[in-house]
Amino acid sequence: MYSDEDLNQAVSKGVLTSQSVTAFRQFVEQSKKQYRQDEENFRLITGFNDIFVVIACALVLASIGWLTQHTGHFAGSLAFSAAAWGLAEFFVLRRRMALPAIGLLLAFLGGLFATPLMMASTPHPQWFMLSGLLTAIGGWLHWRRFHVPVTVAAGVAGAGFAVFAMLAANRMISPDWIEAALFACGLLVFAVAMYWDSSDKERITRRSDVAFWLHLLAAPLLVHPIFSALGILSGSADLNSMVIVLAVYLVLGLVSIAVDRRALMVSALGYVIYALSNLFDTFGMVQANFAMTGLVIGSVLLLLSAFWHQARQVVVNVLPLPLRSHLPISQ
Repeated sequence: MYSDEDLNQAVSKGVLTSQSVTAFRQFVEQSKKQYRQDEENFRLITGFNDIFVVIACALVLASIGWLTQHTGHFAGSLAFSAAAWGLAEFFVLRRRMALPAIGLLLAFLGGLFATPLMMASTPHPQWFMLSGLLTAIGGWLHWRRFHVPVTVAAGVAGAGFAVFAMLAANRMISPDWIEAALFACGLLVFAVAMYWDSSDKERITRRSDVAFWLHLLAAPLLVHPIFSALGILSGSADLNSMVIVLAVYLVLGLVSIAVDRRALMVSALGYVIYALSNLFDTFGMVQANFAMTGLVIGSVLLLLSAFWHQARQVVVNVLPLPLRSHLPISQ
């Protein structure tokens, strides 16, 4: 098995010519009648050996964490991160294994995040700020070395966490503004994701994978504050707010189709299921509300999946030309 990134590396090494790779991709697309852009591919697992290596790495790292816990303070967490980096030198840099790359990155950053917290008996916002900052710096160093696509999203999350902790430490943000701040962060992360997406509109390089993880991070930051403000999470929503929920989900669906990313729709799915369940309860369908909710949402999503390409053409064609120039190519 090989990916588009492997083909690009073969071209850079002179193993294949760019013309032959382009002809091969066109042949595969025509023979399978698939739209590469609309499939939203990303590397997660290349084979069962990925799972085998992840299990082995987890056992090794857990053992190292247990053996170094008696050292106290931060030495154990730093040893944990150092071991994760060392394992990545072989399994990520040399073997280029996808799933171990993600697992070892999370282990490395998790150890860095825990390091400042291990130094304080009673963690204060300043320590959390230091944890987020250390995670962001570690993510940047990890990206420079290994170029794992999820690293950018993890580093951005660490930097955002550090900013929120700094604001909380200095009492510069009111609890009433937390959701608005989260939504603003979501917009910022979404803009960064679109920057990576617009640099690879054909989605054939690692930059598309980076954008995927950034969209996955931006989705809950955008969706949660919206539905929380509508009262869905507190259970105080009425029929009018339920209708608004469905309207908001429709807008999110249109945005997802336009940018060709399903993360927004998936992230908001739980809220919509809850809204529809309450809607069916209102009309007296108490016993069958969950089944009806699943049937309605599942049917809509299946239809959308089957006609995703056609839906994208309709949505993209009504957008202004300057905006369309930044969106993935729709064939």
